[in-house]
Formats: sequence, structure tokens, C-alpha cells
Amino acid sequence: MASLLSQNITQSIGDEKSKSEKKVNRKRKKEENKEVEVEEEMEMKKLENLLFGSLYNPVGFGKDDGGDDSAMFFVDRVADSALSVYEGEPQVVQEGMAEVEKERKPVWVDEEEEKTSIKIASVNRLRKLRKEEGEDVISGSTYVERLRAQHAKLNPGTEWARIDSQGRSYSSDEDSDDEGKHTEGLLADDILQSNEDLVVKSRTKLLPGLLEYSRLVDANAVDPSNAPINSVEFHRNSQLLLVGGLDKKLRFFQIDGKRNTKIQSIFLEDFPIKKASFLPNGSQVIVSGRRKFFHVLDLVKASVDKVGPLVGREEKSLESFEVSPDSGTIAFLGNEGYILLVSSKTKELIGTLKMNGTVRSVTFTDDGRQLLSSGGDGQIYHWDLRTRTCIHKGVDEGSINGTALCASPNGSLFASGSDSGIVNIYNRQEFLGGKRKPIKAIENLTTKVDFMKFNHDAQILAISSSMKKNSSKLIHIPSFTVFSNWPSANRAVHYPRCLDFSPHGGFMATGNAEGKVLLYKLHHYHDA
Repeated sequence: MASLLSQNITQSIGDEKSKSEKKVNRKRKKEENKEVEVEEEMEMKKLENLLFGSLYNPVGFGKDDGGDDSAMFFVDRVADSALSVYEGEPQVVQEGMAEVEKERKPVWVDEEEEKTSIKIASVNRLRKLRKEEGEDVISGSTYVERLRAQHAKLNPGTEWARIDSQGRSYSSDEDSDDEGKHTEGLLADDILQSNEDLVVKSRTKLLPGLLEYSRLVDANAVDPSNAPINSVEFHRNSQLLLVGGLDKKLRFFQIDGKRNTKIQSIFLEDFPIKKASFLPNGSQVIVSGRRKFFHVLDLVKASVDKVGPLVGREEKSLESFEVSPDSGTIAFLGNEGYILLVSSKTKELIGTLKMNGTVRSVTFTDDGRQLLSSGGDGQIYHWDLRTRTCIHKGVDEGSINGTALCASPNGSLFASGSDSGIVNIYNRQEFLGGKRKPIKAIENLTTKVDFMKFNHDAQILAISSSMKKNSSKLIHIPSFTVFSNWPSANRAVHYPRCLDFSPHGGFMATGNAEGKVLLYKLHHYHDA
């Protein structure tokens, strides 16, 4: 009996050992199969990385993954720089202390490009590709490069993904979610802490010779006037344009270059409009005519008030005036050489200035502290409005009767026009210092200069005369040469009477004796 029990116990122990050994063998086989699968998967990943790029986690430089990296990367010792085999995208790799930028290589090169010559000066649509005024013929490869640059300039859709001037990138595949939130915070802080315009302005200089522009739908096409237009002016937000003329109506248009919707029109009974102008702060419109009084249109209150005659003065007409850049003072042209200074807040007379001859034109400097005037004695006066005294007086070269004055927005230049059609351009500081010689005398007009206007960056000066058809010129500053393609021969401006540029230079509007306000897009300026 004992032997039988021992045999049974021994047999059961042997059976348990065999079962455990079988389990161990099965476990080993499973682990070996898993290892084989992992190795096969790694081999497949390497093969896919080699053929199609990094579809999974890419193998990093200097990391040992148990495989051979020689098939994925190589070192070009001849080029003296480390390059990856993926040449589709530009990369920057570092060897030692030097950083080498890898440029995108073209897939196909046309050998005929270098042999081809392109004339860009003789074709209107290609003149924008010139780098210099006298450039005429360029090679085919240069032509392709400039076309690409022009396309990138007109379609800056990916600028947000590039590194900014401070070395920050707002779009990166390697940034974590936290880093992305931090970057967005930096961008928002930059916007909120800055009072600069968000629209990128053109920083390139305007080239002389030919001006790139397009004729758009007339600004007042929805409601044209049946009388000459005497005043056009853009509001400081650039979308609102006021139009006034002898039909006694003051019209407002929303300018978009396509429909130019009319916002409102106001009829002033028995008041043919000679001039209408926004206060620079945009809150009111001053409207004048050949009357002893003038009107004030309050845009906030939507009211029209009649002001005048001015106490202590007997002027029969207050038709000509200028508003200071700080919106504090309105200067009316009075009788016998008097300049009437009126407060824009109270609309009351606060002082007068007296010239030796008759006064025909005035203009404020950029800070509003000085006033320039000219008239029948052929001299230009500089007035200090704080002391209301003449601080300088000089002869306008070649002028007998001054008819128009205009100062540049930065205050460095001013232009003087006369009844002979000559326009003199002066450096203001040099003129105040005793140098009476103008920088340039423009002799393209042959009749009395009625109107002059600098654009916002003083690269263009517009001059015109209402006494001759198409007598309007645009002058390039600082070359002081006239744009030869303005006005266009086949699209005349008729008898021009007034002109204005939008606040950022994108639009130009000119009113004529036909009652039309012609609207143009200046392509050099991207923002209106």
C-alpha cells in the first residue's frame, strides 16, 4: 500500500512538472513571437521612413535604437555641411559653429531663360518689375525671380507663419499646446499694447516716371451733380467722402471702389458751396460759400448750424478757409490782407493777422502752431499763432501774385503756386533761414494755379488749374518730376476744380466742372 501511494505521488508530481514546463515553453514561444513581431515592425518603420519620410516617430540624431542609421542619413564632406536625404523642404543644420541654410532646389531648369531677354520698360504691365527708373532689358531668369517676388508681394497669405523680427514663430509643428497658448498671448499683448495700425503699409519708395493707377467707378456715380464740384475730402477713416458744389448739396459717399454707396445728402437753401472740409478730428464739417456766414454740420448730433457774420468784421464773403491740423483754429481769408482766426469750438473770432497785400491763400504747418500765407504782394509770410506775429517774410521767386499754398504733412516742404502757372517747392527750414531759392520750379501748368495737395507721405504733390481742360499734374517727390502718364489722354479729367487723397494713399478723388468726382486706385499704396 505504501509503495502504491509513493508511486501515485511521484506520478502526480511528474505530471505537474510537465504541465509547468509546457506553460513555460508556451510563454517563451509567445515572447519570442512578440520579439519577432516587434523586430519586423521596426524594420517596416525603417523601410517606410526611408521611402516615404518620417510617417511615425523619426529616428533622432545620436540616438541608438538598435539599428543601423547609415541607410537613413549621410554626411557630405565635400559640401562641408551636414545634409539629410529629404531635400524637399529647406532646413538649417549646424556643423561646429556654422549654420548653413539649405535652399529649395528646382526640379527642372529651363536653359533658355538665360538666353532670353525681356523688355520691361516698353510694356505697361511689366513696368512694376523695374528696380531702377532707367532699367529696360532683363534676363529671363531675373524676370522669373521678379515675377515670383511680385506674386509674393500681392499675396502675402503666409506671412503669419514666418519668424518675426524678434525671432518668434507663431506657427510651429514642434510647439506644445502650452507653448502655442503662450505665443498667442504674446501676439495679443503686442496688439493691445501698441497704437500702431494693424495693416502693413508700403515701405518701398515710389518710383518716378510712370504712376501705376486704375480708374474706378465715379465716387458720386449714384448721385451725380448737375453743377461744378468745388470740394472733395476724405474722412480720417478713409471710407467716407464728402462732396460739395454749386448745386447747394452736400453729399456723403461710402467709398469702396465698386458701388460707392451714398450715405446722405443735405440741401443748403440759397447757399452755393465753395468749400467744405472736415475738422481733422472728424466730428464736424465746415461749409462755406460766397456769403457773410458759414454752416457747421455736426456729424455726432446730425445738426446744421448757421454761424456769422463775425462780430467786428464786415467781410461780404467767407468762402475760403483752412482748418488747423489740431482742429483748434479755422483761418478765413478776409478783406484787405486780413486773416481771420476763428475758434473751432466756439465759432467766435479770436484774432486777426494782417498782410501788406491782399491775401489769397493760407496753409497750416504740420503741428498747427504756424501759418503760411501769400497773396498780391508776391511774398510768403510765416506767422506764429501763439504770439500772432509775423516771424518771417520772403519773396516767392518769380511770383507776382500768389494764388495757392500747400505744406507737406511732415512740415519739411511747402509749395507755392502763382497766377502764371509756376509752382515753387521750398524746404521750409531753409526758407526761414534766408535761402529764397526754391528746390524746384514746376512749369507744367500755363494758367493760374487753383489747387495743390500733398499726399499722406509727401511722395506725391497734386497741382491743378480750373482755367484749362485737363490742367492737372501729379509730381513725384523727391525727384520733383511729373508723372508722364497722368492725366490719361483717353480718359480726361475735364476742368479739374479740387482733389484729395485718402488717409493712407490708396484712393485719389478729383472733382471737375461737369459735376463728376473721378475716383482712382493708386497701386503703390495697399491701404486706403
